[in-house]
Amino acid sequence: MATNTTTYTGESGVFKFSDTASSAVVVASVRTFTLDQETQAIETSVMGSGSRAYLPGLKQFSGSADLYFRDDNQGQVNLFNAIGGDNGATTIELYPSGETTGIKLSGSVIITAHSITANFDGMVECSVSFQGSGALTRTSL
Repeated sequence: MATNTTTYTGESGVFKFSDTASSAVVVASVRTFTLDQETQAIETSVMGSGSRAYLPGLKQFSGSADLYFRDDNQGQVNLFNAIGGDNGATTIELYPSGETTGIKLSGSVIITAHSITANFDGMVECSVSFQGSGALTRTSL
């Protein structure tokens, strides 16, 4: 298990996606990915307490990725095909510092947005958003 003991840059990051029950494949030409986690705060305050009180509620995760568009990469094709799909087997795997060191973050997701942008003076780009379904798993590599 190779754990990062210092900060690291994101240039070795890897984003994998699967829209089937088969193993996840690498999504090519990723520029950035973001993963957000939240826990609902359930208020339990009562009159006369003087301060608000809360308990942790349900957890969720969501995220996005920005890519240079590639129509020859199976990972990007899978992301495109998954928009609006009802296949519960879609999964992501995110490796912030590469597949051999640090952590892997994985979970079932629904692809909620997929956009392709072309500019006359730039690269063709793609943006993808996802909503987690169930728990996010963190695995040390």
